[in-house]
Amino acid sequence: MRCATLARSVGANPEIIQEPLSPEALAARYRELCVDPRFNNLPGKAELDVWGRILMSPASNYHGMLQSRLSQRLQPLSGQAFTEASIVTTAGVLVVDVGWGSADFMRSHGRETPFTRAPELCIEIVSPSNSMKALREKVDAYLGAGSVEVWLVYPDSKRIERSGPAGMLDRTSFGIELAGLFD
Repeated sequence: MRCATLARSVGANPEIIQEPLSPEALAARYRELCVDPRFNNLPGKAELDVWGRILMSPASNYHGMLQSRLSQRLQPLSGQAFTEASIVTTAGVLVVDVGWGSADFMRSHGRETPFTRAPELCIEIVSPSNSMKALREKVDAYLGAGSVEVWLVYPDSKRIERSGPAGMLDRTSFGIELAGLFD
């Protein structure tokens, strides 16, 4: 009897998250986080999981340098390259290390925070704290949110894995030059 009473009272409590948040609720929570002065100086990027919990990932200087180099390599394309862009996905609000969106994507989503659709290219730079499971979940989440390609950049082994909706890709369809990226 006591457990049933507790279950009813917990179920009626709006302070407790009963199920994963909707994309709209996650986006609203992320926008609130962006303007909250208590989070002005977070040491790394902040993401939200589907329950609205903050996940933080500090990055090395080499990680930041690779972000900059990748962003520069994307500049010749006719869209917009960016770093640290937030995207609502089925895995929560993820922050891509580097992304590229076409002119059409930017017209439709350029002012959104977070993006409600993934840009055409999402690039994650792998850190020692990443698990393969988490990386695969991110790849699937970006592709599920509309990305055409997702790259995993491995700084230590100096390699790049590319994925598309049909699986692993031998080469990118974006035709950018990556020689010297890891120098």
